[in-house]
Amino acid sequence: MFVTLHHCRIELLQGDLSLQAVDAIANAANPQLAGGGGVDGAIHRGAGPELLQETDRLYPNGCPVGSAVATSGGCLPARYVFHAVGPVWHGGHEGEPALLAGAYRRCLELAVERNCQSLAFPAISTGVYGYPKREAARVALQTTLDFLREFQRPSLVRFVLFDGGSLQIFADVLAQLMSGSSLP
Repeated sequence: MFVTLHHCRIELLQGDLSLQAVDAIANAANPQLAGGGGVDGAIHRGAGPELLQETDRLYPNGCPVGSAVATSGGCLPARYVFHAVGPVWHGGHEGEPALLAGAYRRCLELAVERNCQSLAFPAISTGVYGYPKREAARVALQTTLDFLREFQRPSLVRFVLFDGGSLQIFADVLAQLMSGSSLP
């Protein structure tokens, strides 16, 4: 599924984020930037050990929740990895939506700062961090739409979802946001 907004395109697909041939991919990182499981583990495995060495050298204090930092892509097809630190879900009453939006927005800003034409995202915080997928999709997609309306860059933002259920949730939310209907 895809939609266009001005001259920008938002795509949704099921697949492996680490294999995306885009300028940058966003990593669902932990605050220590220490590598881990899930998307983070796949990216570190694909990029090679230099990625962890680079994050250790450039960001010895890690990255705060709700933000992102940039490294090279190592051995990945992407030139850059944006290590986005989303929040752990605590019921939505500890600023989780704003923190998640901040992580997505900072990745989009990093893409513009580095003149990236394409950026691919996972569903940040929806794995072991427990963020409900529908709420996470709403934050991710609304943040992206708002950013593209304001800056009209990057040209392509792709959401690469691990499973068909997540893809369907993102597709439903995107359709609702594009139609202007209110979300449940």
